[in-house]
Amino acid sequence: MKLSVLLDRARDHALPVIAGIGDDDLTRPTPCADYDVRALLDHLLHVVVEFQKLAAKQDADFGHTPAYPDWRVRFPAETARLVEAWAQPGATEGISGAMKMPARTVGGLALLDLTVHAWDLARATGQYFEPDAEVLAEVTDLVARMGPMAVEWKVFKDPVEVPGDASPFERLLAATGRDPRRPA
Repeated sequence: MKLSVLLDRARDHALPVIAGIGDDDLTRPTPCADYDVRALLDHLLHVVVEFQKLAAKQDADFGHTPAYPDWRVRFPAETARLVEAWAQPGATEGISGAMKMPARTVGGLALLDLTVHAWDLARATGQYFEPDAEVLAEVTDLVARMGPMAVEWKVFKDPVEVPGDASPFERLLAATGRDPRRPA
């Protein structure tokens, strides 16, 4: 399936979570220990903006995360631009920017961030989140391929053990170092 279609589906699942975040939620902790809800919103929006550049084979800057005070308006607009950027001819071909990785893999990382961080934000704010089944299959494959390297780069924490009855999504979250059954 085209990456842009998967990104659009992930966007459709993330938008209600973002819309459901209230001002009183912004200081809540998230499953990402380094971020409260407000900081994670900035991080995710910055990822969305920078991955648009990577789709165009431009370099991205993840060294500094700016504040996005207008996140309620910008998130829907920037995620639409992300989908459009990865829908462009050639976006998933070749190598993307300074990441020096196959473009399809880089786009998959955007898909993974959009999916997992939407869950992080949902968990932190008491909302329900379940990804699209095809998005889940795509990011599960990506995590299986990149997991050890992501742990080494400290992008993921060490995988978490889950019980045998864990859902495929819970297994994915655990593979990224999140405890999917831990209360928010």
